[in-house]
Amino acid sequence: MSPKAITHNIFEPKTATWQYVVADPRTKNAVIIDPVLDFDPVKNTLTTESADKLLSLVRENEYIVVRVLETHVHADHITSSGYLQLKLSASQGQRPDICIGKRVGETQDRFGQRYGIPESEYKDAFDQLLDDDEIFSIGELEATAIHLPGHTPDHLGYVIGDNVFCGDSLFNPDVGSARCDFPGGDASTLYASVRKMLSLPDNFKIWTGHDYPPGGADGRADPMAVTTVSEQNHCNKHLKDQVPEAEFVEWRTERDANLAAPRLLHQSLQLNIRAGKMPSKTTSGDQFLHLPIQISW
Repeated sequence: MSPKAITHNIFEPKTATWQYVVADPRTKNAVIIDPVLDFDPVKNTLTTESADKLLSLVRENEYIVVRVLETHVHADHITSSGYLQLKLSASQGQRPDICIGKRVGETQDRFGQRYGIPESEYKDAFDQLLDDDEIFSIGELEATAIHLPGHTPDHLGYVIGDNVFCGDSLFNPDVGSARCDFPGGDASTLYASVRKMLSLPDNFKIWTGHDYPPGGADGRADPMAVTTVSEQNHCNKHLKDQVPEAEFVEWRTERDANLAAPRLLHQSLQLNIRAGKMPSKTTSGDQFLHLPIQISW
């Protein structure tokens, strides 16, 4: 009988991101999913407090991290995959692969060209490009990469036992669904991805990539990492009770047309297509990210 996965969830409040460490209790092999690198947009400084918490958890539990898994190229937080790979290679004597879906090349080329990033800095940034329904091992655990497009075209989820780590394809029931207005996003495609997830057994657990607690007199104030397929099917505010596709697509499209861009959009995309690795230094020793400006005249 296969062992039951151990799941640790750590919330990063500034970007409302859930980060996960999933481990096999027998071999102590583990993966890290969607880790965060801290960024201060006022000072333009990158720090590693969130990533170091993950490293401490790994060290305290004597895990061996075999992979760092990205669900997609995030537009709202910077990944710490590159930093974690560097630190873990030194501490455990084994280099974990940074993995993402096989369609990431389209996203890398689009934003590499937009921001003027040399192709050499992102072309082979990821160690493994995972195929749809590709099966891989975490010690004695079996994991499957499933394609869940809609929020972005390259989006993956990871099924490990009866757990689904769904990234930004679905949020908690009182938050609803993810935006679909990024390049390559599509509300109809997201609807199909959600239906795919919610056709899994009722007891399967869905671990989301973000949480934005509604708060207020009738809403919860604390972030929540996990719900079940059954809870999502019955209670998701946007997709419960088999909401018709046309109704969801119309609502989602109208809603997305009025959403502001994520606060760390430009910084996140430039570093995340590089798998969290830093830009090359100039001759003066500086490292740069490019920010577009809006001219009103």
